[in-house]
Amino acid sequence: MKDYLVRGTAWGGKLRVFAVRTTELTGELCRRHNTLPTATAAFGRTAAVGAMMGAMLKGEEKLTIQVKGDGPIGQIVVDANAKGEVRGYVDHPDVHLASNNLGKLDVAGAVGRTGHIHIIKDLGMKEPYRGSIPIISGELGEDFTYYFATSEQTPSAVGLGVLVDTDGSVLQAGGFIVQLMPGLSDDEITRLEQVLAGMPPVTALLDQGESPEELLRFVVGDDLQVHETMPITFVCKCSLDRVEKTLISMGEAELQRIIEEDGKAQVECHFCNEVYTFDRPRLEILLEQAKPKPMH
Repeated sequence: MKDYLVRGTAWGGKLRVFAVRTTELTGELCRRHNTLPTATAAFGRTAAVGAMMGAMLKGEEKLTIQVKGDGPIGQIVVDANAKGEVRGYVDHPDVHLASNNLGKLDVAGAVGRTGHIHIIKDLGMKEPYRGSIPIISGELGEDFTYYFATSEQTPSAVGLGVLVDTDGSVLQAGGFIVQLMPGLSDDEITRLEQVLAGMPPVTALLDQGESPEELLRFVVGDDLQVHETMPITFVCKCSLDRVEKTLISMGEAELQRIIEEDGKAQVECHFCNEVYTFDRPRLEILLEQAKPKPMH
């Protein structure tokens, strides 16, 4: 099964729902950044919620999630957009902790239980939208549930999961977001709370072969209207052209210094770990482009 996202409504439009399978995406992130299992789980959960929050955007809009806790993983950064394209990195990919008291990967231990989650949305305005919440558990599902309730005033339930094999590879990853729209009765809210309280972990359902649609039906029953399905893919925006422009923007003096001291330059993309290498002749061409143009 390929990675994809579903977006829809349920209960006569009184619930807005998203679910996603991000197994291949998480595997790609894990492979590019050489994450160990606990880091993989924290990174993968953030990527899944990023993919779903990206699907809440339109057109060319995009967002960045920054999870900055006091745990050993440091910062987790995920970029996502309305087209299902996701990329990201973690400060310390080599974090692996002993299992927590439930026998599961200790995501909260890796992320930390104090700190903040920042959401920056580029909606095409002059200034980006910024939302920020304190980390309340470090498990991330609960933290993003809190984010939607406080920053976006939308009561929501967020479920996230990553299942990592003994060899460190990603077996399953994904999640769901159920958002409560105006008009839900107290009885319906109670019913929803009971279903969510008794629900198996997201990864258990995915591991049984359940699709994103079936994840949602587990929560909302058969009254699910799917409005859109969308592939989710790893995409990085770095390119040789962009890196060259960055080097040129450093200016003539800095490029001259690199040529004289090192004779070459290596630039590594944070998000995809792609390495761009520039030899002396190439740097000299860029140096010419960096020189101020004479005024006519």
